[in-house]
Amino acid sequence: MSRLLRRDGAPPVPARELTVRSADGARIHVEVYGRDGAPAVVLAHGWTCSTRFWDAQIRGLAADHRVVVYDQRGHGASPAADRAGCSTDALADDLEAVLAATLEPGEKAVLGGHSMGGMTIMAAARRDGLREHAAAVLLCSTGSSRLPAESVVVPMRAGAVRTRATRAILVASAPLGPVTPITRRVLKYATMGAGSAPERVETCARIVHACPRKARAAWGRVLADLDLDAGVRELRVPTAVIAGTADRLTPIGHARAIAAALPDGLGLTELTGLGHMTPVEAPEAVTAKLRELVAAYLPAGAGADAGAGTGADGTATAEKEEVA
Repeated sequence: MSRLLRRDGAPPVPARELTVRSADGARIHVEVYGRDGAPAVVLAHGWTCSTRFWDAQIRGLAADHRVVVYDQRGHGASPAADRAGCSTDALADDLEAVLAATLEPGEKAVLGGHSMGGMTIMAAARRDGLREHAAAVLLCSTGSSRLPAESVVVPMRAGAVRTRATRAILVASAPLGPVTPITRRVLKYATMGAGSAPERVETCARIVHACPRKARAAWGRVLADLDLDAGVRELRVPTAVIAGTADRLTPIGHARAIAAALPDGLGLTELTGLGHMTPVEAPEAVTAKLRELVAAYLPAGAGADAGAGTGADGTATAEKEEVA
């Protein structure tokens, strides 16, 4: 079995790693899996996460797709920007830079975004880079506005007090400390369904606790004031939505509102009893939806001769480069 597809719990090994320069010069860490010529899927992770959040999708897709994942600025291996560099415009800039660096001119891909990654796609809805490269989109467990007012992480009646408490959680910069049984329970309550398997809770806890606290707080401020409703209406590519009915961070009402407002919506898949971390909680469902979009919107052979630079058999070559 290829090291790329190993299932021993270790992260997949990319065929290629590169550093992409965004519009303001920020360095964005990118990993590419799979082979040249395969249909392309580009995935953007959410707040406090990293490329590792998509490991299950990489394993499920990379044998016959080219999978591109990247660390949002300040997360994973992408260096933090200053506070002025944390904005929805910056998210859109970074996505455009990743698409330009990993896809040929005019080459189409299916784009997937979880939470802040979905917001990234909404923020880029009007951008030429997205319209050039997006064949279809999957929005996972995300929202477009009113996050502090509508989140139900704080177990209080809706109103000004709960909204202020939620905002305080979003912008907090206190260190999370090591992963412990207590912190796992807190994270599970806030972000995952009650029935989530312990190993999936552990996966999410390790990823979230690895996020630098300054980046968590800086992006939390962006989320606290988020307003991307116009971006939803401008997302003029076929777009599917998937969300858990027990999501406390971006409750299911967000997904329903987005699905209703999309110009070319493909409907909402509601995952009963699941929380906010759907790509980890229900990896098979998310991967299947991505495959479905590829089959429907990327013609056979659409990626042929595309210069992604990955190994022909999908195994790791450990190439690294920087793209201006």
